[in-house]
Amino acid sequence: MQIGFIGLGNMGRPMAENLVRAGHMVRGFDTMTVHAEGVEIMDSAAATAADTDILITMLPNGAILKSVAAQIIPDMRADSIFLDCSTVDVQSAREISEMANAANVATLDAPVSGGIGGASAGTLTFMVGGPEKAFLTAKPLFDIMGQKSVHCGESGNGQAAKICNNMILGATMIVTCEAFALADKLGLDRQSMFDVVSTSSGYSWSMNAYCPAPGIGPNSPADNGYRPGFSAELMLKDLRLSQQAAQTVAADTPLGQAATQLYQTFVEEEEGLGKDFSAMLPRFEQRKRC
Repeated sequence: MQIGFIGLGNMGRPMAENLVRAGHMVRGFDTMTVHAEGVEIMDSAAATAADTDILITMLPNGAILKSVAAQIIPDMRADSIFLDCSTVDVQSAREISEMANAANVATLDAPVSGGIGGASAGTLTFMVGGPEKAFLTAKPLFDIMGQKSVHCGESGNGQAAKICNNMILGATMIVTCEAFALADKLGLDRQSMFDVVSTSSGYSWSMNAYCPAPGIGPNSPADNGYRPGFSAELMLKDLRLSQQAAQTVAADTPLGQAATQLYQTFVEEEEGLGKDFSAMLPRFEQRKRC
């Protein structure tokens, strides 16, 4: 396939390089000066989108995505696919779908889970909203860039799945960190805590696969000074998106709201900016009950 890729940052660049290694021709564009192995760097988003079978975007937020979409959709070939892998609000995804449909361009909103490591290793999970026909056309690319892709239904549903997943993740990581800090104060050894919880009813991805305690469980950002695999500010972004979506449908999400507030405080008022979202553990270690 002839593929265009807009947004060659920490996530987009390795995704594009994996497509090249699999034998696809990839043209790319980013507002920053970038190099991606095997990717032909273009001088504009419109030039990247022109005459492509599938145009992939990986961008920071919904406003930027909508701006780029307005630039490129007029230059996209009819019956091509606009595949967005950004994490944005559900409404933006659906507005872009309407814009593209008017130009006879199919859209897929396909946010990812797996972070920078998953992008590099080609082990991302894609949560995909949009027409099933377009999903099946793009599936070989999902299989190159990731280990799993799930078709979630109509346009916007990929974003809905992502924000629901990350609302769970944010709240689960907070309580995992709280539990380790409580165990410390109760005199419970961290390894014993992990051995019990990881094999009993407290089992979770935050505990078992991404343990926030250094030296416990599989290697994680906690073992690297909390350098981000998934930053606290990105978690805050996703939690805010979850609460924005909840507000639009009048959904009651008290734990989601609490997690959003805690990460906001951590990032904006404490020392969380630039750290992994699991760095909540040293935060709780230093705090006492109010």
